[in-house]
Amino acid sequence: MELSSQEIVERLNGTRAGTLWEALDISLVSADKERVVLSMPIGPRHKQQAGYLHGGISVLLAETAASIGTALNINMEEQMALGLEINANHLRPKREGRLTAIATPIHRGRSTQVWDIRIQDEQEKLVCVSRCTLAVVPRPPEAINPLMASSQTSE
Repeated sequence: MELSSQEIVERLNGTRAGTLWEALDISLVSADKERVVLSMPIGPRHKQQAGYLHGGISVLLAETAASIGTALNINMEEQMALGLEINANHLRPKREGRLTAIATPIHRGRSTQVWDIRIQDEQEKLVCVSRCTLAVVPRPPEAINPLMASSQTSE
């Protein structure tokens, strides 16, 4: 099943309720096999006790973008993507504003994919750079596929 970028955005943003995406106000802006863009405001839930963006939030945003990109490059009916390794360099502290994560593929193999993720602020200044490796594994029958959730829940 080939979905347009707009259909992917609508379907994934439609599955936010009750998830980490909802809790942290993460939104998918655009997605295709070559590029995934996520956006998120910096609010109280995103900060450590000193009032700055927690580095773990940037890592979460990076892995989310890479996971979506990997999913779009595999047979989602038979396979799924799971994070294997991630690194992140936090380049600029932030207290407020909006983050945008842009993920692009470095390597797309049969069993692993590697993605480059650049997280920038509203002035397009880099806040974090990350590289994420994902394992491509067989999809267990009970694993929900958010892009096909409407057909899975109606069974």
